[in-house]
Amino acid sequence: MADDDADDCLLVREALVENGRDYDLRVVRDGEELLDYLHRRGTYAPAGAAPLPDLILLDLKMPKKDGREALQELKGDARLKHIPVVVLTTSTDQGDIEYAYRMGVNSYLTKPVTFRALVDLMDTLAKYWFEMVEPPGLD
Repeated sequence: MADDDADDCLLVREALVENGRDYDLRVVRDGEELLDYLHRRGTYAPAGAAPLPDLILLDLKMPKKDGREALQELKGDARLKHIPVVVLTTSTDQGDIEYAYRMGVNSYLTKPVTFRALVDLMDTLAKYWFEMVEPPGLD
């Protein structure tokens, strides 16, 4: 999960736990850190420090390198472009939505305003991506 809002990250983690889903949720705080993680640079360089994710939850509005910039670099990398990306953001701007889909996101979701709605969203998301979808199996 790439999101600079610590509260949102905590709520997503709690929503997954509420649904009985014990995923290894790794959190980065901006697009630059996401790309360091994915490219195994800096603090993520040691072996095993940064396994490639099965799914990326990406906020668009982050400091340093925002989600749009990170998405462009991620989808432009042959080794990483197969990783499913779900934008999870507060933005309902049509320009953001169109840009995200043009860049190859798999889904665009607006962050719910209540915890119950977030629990339901995370349950649906987990069921779809981890129980129904057949991933490409590339590393």
